Amino acid sequence: MWKYIGRRILALIPVIVGVTLLVYFIMSLAPGDPVKTILGEQATPEAIESLREEMGLNDPIIVQYVRWFGKLLQGDLGLSYKSKDSVSMEIASRIPTTLKLSFSAMTIAILFAIPLGIIAAVKQNSIIDGASMFLALLGVSIPIFWLGLLLILLFSLRLGLLPSAGAQSWKSFILPGIALGFHSMASIARITRSSMLEVIRQDYTRTARAKGLPYRDVIQKHALRNALIPTVTVVGLQMGALLSGSVLTETVFSLPGIGRYMIQSISGRDIPAVLGCIVVFTLTFSVVNLIVDLLYGFIDPRIRAQYS
Repeated sequence: MWKYIGRRILALIPVIVGVTLLVYFIMSLAPGDPVKTILGEQATPEAIESLREEMGLNDPIIVQYVRWFGKLLQGDLGLSYKSKDSVSMEIASRIPTTLKLSFSAMTIAILFAIPLGIIAAVKQNSIIDGASMFLALLGVSIPIFWLGLLLILLFSLRLGLLPSAGAQSWKSFILPGIALGFHSMASIARITRSSMLEVIRQDYTRTARAKGLPYRDVIQKHALRNALIPTVTVVGLQMGALLSGSVLTETVFSLPGIGRYMIQSISGRDIPAVLGCIVVFTLTFSVVNLIVDLLYGFIDPRIRAQYS
């Protein structure tokens, strides 16, 4: 298993190189000048040129990237063009907010999606099944930012029950957690239903029922565990969706997380800050996928044997 983990970690290197190189070149082609953003539009050409030389922005793009990547290998994400502070410290101060948001959204999604998918499969072609899948269709179709605005309008402005912005207490994460988790809930529920239907139709499930086992025991002890592997896969993929969705959600709800920080950095062409956020998102998504792969072994002993 340790060799497998080591190979997966080594595979992160070309992924990070490819993603950051692409983002670096895209940012370099974006309109605007980060030096003018720092000094202001009234800065003299001499001051602009002096700062560009000091920051190394007159060097070729590939030279700038290699210099930045060399610092990354030493654990240094560089300094923000805008604040002149360490990007690592800026991101570290915002990670707790993004983690709280992602945890809230995934908790809401799993608590509702898996039972919903199981019930829809067991009650196939019933009103419950139709209502569940209609809800899942809404979750996949409704944009996260639009749902967030509706939640703010109803629960904050009309009812005054929950805060609409900031991260002062746990209540601040309820509305953004629902907005972000609703889309994931829909995807997980649909996959759980499909997987459960496939398992329920297997011979061993029918045999268990023919032996006289209670239907609830057949579902819980025989069908559910075998149906969880596709669900676990989707949960892992949805963690990546939560990270990308947090960009919009944190902006709508004014949460001081990494997603909002990246949007602000893109607007100011703060390349080190944008690249730092991309590195964190890439590492997080890759680690989550690794954890999902390892969870397969605990769910299915046949997969566990492949790791040894």
